[in-house]
Amino acid sequence: MLAQLARTLTECHCNSFADLIDEIELWDWNVANEDFWSRLAKLLHSQKLSVTWARKMDKKLASVLVPEKMSWATATRSIRKCKTRIEKIGGSRVDTERTAWGLDVQVWNLLWTGEEAIKKGIPILKRAGFESVKDLPRTAIGFSSKAYQDLPPQLRVSAT
Repeated sequence: MLAQLARTLTECHCNSFADLIDEIELWDWNVANEDFWSRLAKLLHSQKLSVTWARKMDKKLASVLVPEKMSWATATRSIRKCKTRIEKIGGSRVDTERTAWGLDVQVWNLLWTGEEAIKKGIPILKRAGFESVKDLPRTAIGFSSKAYQDLPPQLRVSAT
């Protein structure tokens, strides 16, 4: 059972069962139906239930996964959640009206192309040794006091 959970977490780019429960919010039931652990996580999330044994499971998996590092799923979830919410209220990729969503065209396009890039790129990054987004080097975009690129307010976790 633990081996199956570890496999599910790896496939979902999560570092813990609690992370999987958060991640599963973005999944349809048909996708979550692939294995026992994803179905259980979907059920727990949809019913807003918490389990006390999740931390014990995560401790047992600590030798395989690195739960103290931010998972790829967690790092990309706010952007994917934003896209999902836009889709739920009728937004689509071709709808690039700046006044309607408050995003410029480049950010809007990245929202739609980013998810596909994430799906393809995360396994490649993991094979290259980047187990977490925090393992990636940060790239300076200038020499000012704000040398690192910030997310637009609409894509930040607190704003979604």
